[in-house]
Amino acid sequence: MNAVASQTLPDVDDAEERIAALLLARGKLKDVDLARARKLQEQDGGGLLLLLARLGLVSERDHAEACASALNLPLRSARDVPELPPDEVALSVKFMKQFHVVAVAADAAGVDVLLADPQDAYVLDAVRLASGREARAAVALRSEIDELIERWHGQGRSAMEGIVDGAEGAESLDDVEHLRDLASEAPVIRLVNLVIQRAVELRASDIHIEPFETRLKVRYRIDGVLEEGESPPASLTAAIISRVKIMARLNIAERRLPQDGRIVMRVQGKELDLRVSTVPTAHGESVVMRLLDRETVVLDFARLGFGDGFMPRFQKVLEQPHGILLVTGPTGSGKTTTLYTALSKLNTPKVKIITVEDPVEYQIEGINQIQAKPQIGLDFANALRSIVRQDPDIIMIGEMRDLETARIAIQSALTGHLVLSTLHTNNAAGGITRLLDMGVEDYLLTSTVNGIVAQRLVRRLEPVHAEKYPASPEEIEKFNLRRFQPQGEIFLHRAKPSALSPTGYLGRTTIMELLVIDDDIRRAVMRHAGMDEIEKLARQAGMLTMYEVGIAKALRGETTIEEVLRVTEDA
Repeated sequence: MNAVASQTLPDVDDAEERIAALLLARGKLKDVDLARARKLQEQDGGGLLLLLARLGLVSERDHAEACASALNLPLRSARDVPELPPDEVALSVKFMKQFHVVAVAADAAGVDVLLADPQDAYVLDAVRLASGREARAAVALRSEIDELIERWHGQGRSAMEGIVDGAEGAESLDDVEHLRDLASEAPVIRLVNLVIQRAVELRASDIHIEPFETRLKVRYRIDGVLEEGESPPASLTAAIISRVKIMARLNIAERRLPQDGRIVMRVQGKELDLRVSTVPTAHGESVVMRLLDRETVVLDFARLGFGDGFMPRFQKVLEQPHGILLVTGPTGSGKTTTLYTALSKLNTPKVKIITVEDPVEYQIEGINQIQAKPQIGLDFANALRSIVRQDPDIIMIGEMRDLETARIAIQSALTGHLVLSTLHTNNAAGGITRLLDMGVEDYLLTSTVNGIVAQRLVRRLEPVHAEKYPASPEEIEKFNLRRFQPQGEIFLHRAKPSALSPTGYLGRTTIMELLVIDDDIRRAVMRHAGMDEIEKLARQAGMLTMYEVGIAKALRGETTIEEVLRVTEDA
């Protein structure tokens, strides 16, 4: 860690005001939330920034970045430190945990310390007195500092084990009231909150809580790949699952049938919408929570990874006054986000847009969104029948699940509506054969479907630490890289783990293919040509496959060839 010159920090109140002002200016804190924290501070006392963190109004990273900028201190990662703590600095574990401070290096001139709350000058003064040397401050995330203290100075218990220390297991799983009481106890509440908080910190899209015979497994889906997290004790399985069900307003007494619910909560300053699904398994109920961060959803084709070569053809299909545009791909491939982005581009005061979805994932101003409720008979087909009487210009259907829904969608397209929907197929050409297999007549399909997009999400390389290397002759031949770059030396990239990203990847980008229905493809559909022939015709007309788009992105250093092969059929 680079030594930082000793600094005299400003008065606590002055520092807090400067940091709060910076958070407001950066849009990381709302005026109404700051006013709420000030009111609480007047009633109960305490530090303003501490209250903001405790109320979940500001995320750890935003707090750390604002502190570093406002106080002119470096921002460090607590993960990028030596394996062992400095021997010559003896700070008490209680002090370090209470003030979220840790000494990471020392020399004759001073001690390097990481702080979560550098605005509190008392902490640095205490470190100076304890070590007899100058304290050189740097800012780090509170959770990272706590993890480091636990790793270096803890008693071998993790944060999660510390929470459940002394908590009781569920002795009678059949006693619903006992289970409800157990799920309402502080340790269980804190455990579930910790699991959700970690998911937010890890940028996870899903949380999987899976009970097995001897353990409760918690896994997070990060950038499309499942990573195992720290597991709570198996004795609290029933209580933890019951706590999630209570939060999602589900029936905790019903453990034989699948249930679906929703949790709306605020974590680290973010408005989170969690979709909860439970299914009974051999050892209890398996719970999956999908995290939707409404504030960070990106409805911009360029930021989603839709390239300049793809957009003109896609825009042309989107601007058709009527017909059907389908987006296909497996679950979790970004189909819904693509549809929402398309709708946000089409959303003007001159058009009426109605959607029927299950569930409504993102709410967009100016669009009428209907939540399907099959249990009361409001399924896609029934909702669609009513929608067409509402005089819409554009209709979005969450998914074409059956022939009845497909027929009504086709009827809507024939009567002058633009219909957008999703379909579960592996590629664009497969969308046509899927509709034919469902029972849609070929002449209706050719006269209504304008285009089919197929897409996948690949992990994006973290650009700062990604390693560039010349492609070997074997790689050039195996992946036919000369087709993409005929001249010059070819370079590829590999992921390199860092403090910023343990996997070497950060976020995801889209690879996609667009099949535009032209006259040649219409004739092929009418004679029920196979998927391969339809794809061949589409490629002759200018379609690039997902694999080709992915390899081009790998050559530009946006992702790796391994990622492209992981998600495409060409593997």
